[in-house]
Amino acid sequence: MQKTRLRSYARLIARVGCHVQKGQDVFLNADLDQPEFVAMVVDELYKAGARKVFVDFSYQPLEKLHVRHRSVKSLSTVEPFEEAKLQYMADRFPCRLYLTSEDPDGLKGMNMEKMAKGQQARYPIVKPYRDKIEGKHQWCIAAVPGAAWAKKVFPGEPKGRAMEKLWEAILSTSRVDTDPIAAWEAHNRNLAGRCDYLNGLGIETLEYRASNGTHLTVGMIPEARFCGGGEITQSGVFFNPNIPTEECFISPKKGEAEGIVYSSKPLSYQGQLIEDFWFRFEGGKVVEAHAEKGDELLQKMINMDEGARYLGECALVPYDSPINQTGLLFYNTLFDENACCHLALGMGFPDTIEDHHNKTLEECRTLGVNDSMIHEDFMIGTPDLEILAHCRDGKTVQIFKDGTWAF
Repeated sequence: MQKTRLRSYARLIARVGCHVQKGQDVFLNADLDQPEFVAMVVDELYKAGARKVFVDFSYQPLEKLHVRHRSVKSLSTVEPFEEAKLQYMADRFPCRLYLTSEDPDGLKGMNMEKMAKGQQARYPIVKPYRDKIEGKHQWCIAAVPGAAWAKKVFPGEPKGRAMEKLWEAILSTSRVDTDPIAAWEAHNRNLAGRCDYLNGLGIETLEYRASNGTHLTVGMIPEARFCGGGEITQSGVFFNPNIPTEECFISPKKGEAEGIVYSSKPLSYQGQLIEDFWFRFEGGKVVEAHAEKGDELLQKMINMDEGARYLGECALVPYDSPINQTGLLFYNTLFDENACCHLALGMGFPDTIEDHHNKTLEECRTLGVNDSMIHEDFMIGTPDLEILAHCRDGKTVQIFKDGTWAF
């Protein structure tokens, strides 16, 4: 891959994704696959004005060893230095950047129940710090190729060729062309225009229908707004949390979802795949779920906490999106969620509430934004998906037809 194009991608991540501010710290987490590119991104972050860039590397085989050898008590403990780091984040609001390249099957065989118990025990300690930084800092997720991930996407190719093809897929769908920053400015305007149209409808419920059996109705929060592309921190910094992104999304009202919905793509969860699954909702809550592959993992996911069975997001993505047009299944939520429409179980987004900066988290959650330790997107878009918007003025407006925008 040309170094000049990789440099453009690194600059895009630093200046559009993170939009790091002069004097701001950055916490960067990456897998071990692309240290040269990580160094390139760190260089661009400093050039954009970062004061300090703290880099942590992750490695899935180590995660498996930790879970195998540590006790549940050890996995559950938040050490004093870890809590000090969380306090540092709550005090300084650093930008957080994740460069993902993990193997979709990299944690296969790990004791998921043991890991879940540790996560559940740590969550009440971590959550207050997370709440303090909500809406006050920039964060961004972008991707780089890993060898195992590339071979999963391109199983018939030699490793080097698979890596090159995955780089090309990442860069093209991330709009890394002759002027990626200008391309993203135009893309953000397009998504903002679609959100403005949707928000002008006064939607009370969304009704999803598809020939695979999906028939689901989801209630909207009157104060909630569709968002897409970039977001704005409380201090007024515009940033793009996902590179790439194609979605217009909203947080629905907790407790208002009825019907059944079928997945249209596999879900990579905790380094393992869940395939051919469905959820049935009553009173907004998942009351029944099943997967043809990975059902045990699916059941653990929806039982992580009380909020894990409720919806936190409804996202609209046309089936003919640039990511879907590649014809690839990425086995990575960052890409697959932006290939077609998706929903998410778990935590909702307080920043989808109008004037959220002048509301507390508790006020946003009282309005109906779900709270949970998880936020897991799953894809439901199909070539024949139809979405109807039932509006508060009594009108019904078709917003999706044949899997794509109807306006």
